[in-house]
Amino acid sequence: MKSFSFRRYIVSFLTLFFVACGSTKVVPSVDTESPPSEQESHITLLFAGDIMAHNVNYNFGHFDAIWNDIAPIVSAADVAFANVEAPVDDNLPWSTFPQFNMHGSYIDAAINAGFDVFSLANNHTNDQSLNGMRGTLKYFKSKKNIHACGIKEKPNTPLTYQIIEKNDWKILFVAFTELLNSQDSAGYIDYIPSKGKKHDTILADLKKLRDEHPCDVFVVSVHADEPEYIRKVHDYQKQFYHALIQEAHADIVWSNHAHIVKEWEMIPETTQSDGSISRGGLIMYANGNTISGQRTSPQFKKPDTERDYTGDGLMMHVTLSKKTDADGNSAIFFNELTPHFITTYITPAWQFVVRLMDDDLPRSLRRAGLSTWANYLTERKKIMEKIQEKSTWQ
Repeated sequence: MKSFSFRRYIVSFLTLFFVACGSTKVVPSVDTESPPSEQESHITLLFAGDIMAHNVNYNFGHFDAIWNDIAPIVSAADVAFANVEAPVDDNLPWSTFPQFNMHGSYIDAAINAGFDVFSLANNHTNDQSLNGMRGTLKYFKSKKNIHACGIKEKPNTPLTYQIIEKNDWKILFVAFTELLNSQDSAGYIDYIPSKGKKHDTILADLKKLRDEHPCDVFVVSVHADEPEYIRKVHDYQKQFYHALIQEAHADIVWSNHAHIVKEWEMIPETTQSDGSISRGGLIMYANGNTISGQRTSPQFKKPDTERDYTGDGLMMHVTLSKKTDADGNSAIFFNELTPHFITTYITPAWQFVVRLMDDDLPRSLRRAGLSTWANYLTERKKIMEKIQEKSTWQ
């Protein structure tokens, strides 16, 4: 029986769970009871995708309504992560594609729904130049118990990071982008170009950061330099993300940019023939759009159309446990992964809201006489479940 631990400080065994679409599979283990002197605690993390604000999203207002359906899931997590795909500056006008700007009220609604950790490093970070980035930093600094990183106070300084303490857990969080739409004030962004010296040294830099800041869980957010809307996971990405776990000692790699959902991968910790440990961890290759206006014209008769993937997202709920022995040595384990597929539904009033993509959604739409949407989202749910089938929990 293999245990999914990050670091093998103590020898223990744990029952592993994989929860998907309302069903639970239990993989039995040997001797699951902890010794009397051992203490155990748990934490739940949630990872969403991109929070975007096209004009169809912000023109309607009533932003809390965007999140009403999924807020119970988000707020149930101890810590919930999302990527903010725009500057946040109330001193600048709202702006849609190609140079975004959103106002604080839009992110306030996401925070009210339960999100409390944000990546700010992406290809739209500097859409409003340095003033927009400074406004974004000002906004997030004004929020109590909210964590964000990806923008620097001073140019060309080391990566920003956040240390998130929840209960008796410590999480180290880093977010960087491999691409920018413009080089304007790029020195103020945690920007690691996918080719060049900075990318060559990022593994060592991240490993050093973790060594300097001991933590229970190290989460690395990567805004990937990859084509948008392409479902394939490229070999170079797999190699780099595996290296983030093996060499930089990340525990969770959370990637975005494609604006569609891709598969995820659970890497088990294993002992090599020479006695060395190959580290385990979780990789999410893309969690898609959490909210956006990219799917304004759903192809109801052809739901597998490329653009239609931009209307769906993944929220991955991760439960971890920590076992600590009498000497203070700890081991961290993945207990459970629960994928929640979500979709952006356009109401008859033309408001874009996030809905949980479960069996109840099409039923409720049919009861409301919205059979076209019901049939469409039934097929979209099947498409998302095929992505889940490709994903691994070994």
